[in-house]
Amino acid sequence: MAKEVNVPARRINEIVKGQRAMSVDTAYRLARYFQTSPEFWLNLQTKYDLEIYKNQNLLEVEKEVGIFNLNLTTAKVSYNV
Repeated sequence: MAKEVNVPARRINEIVKGQRAMSVDTAYRLARYFQTSPEFWLNLQTKYDLEIYKNQNLLEVEKEVGIFNLNLTTAKVSYNV
């Protein structure tokens, strides 16, 4: 497949193993090859990145970042930690 999309086989291998992110260039090439869209491939990468981040960092973010509340009935803004 790497030959068909004219990229190094190493690039495809690293993407498959999660060692390299999908680039815009690769997304366009795969989209043409598989008759999909580049957005499809980049969305897969984004979903993967979000899952990895969530698994590694979610608890820390929840501890460090509060929640913004906007009460439209009283026009008051509060910040909860």
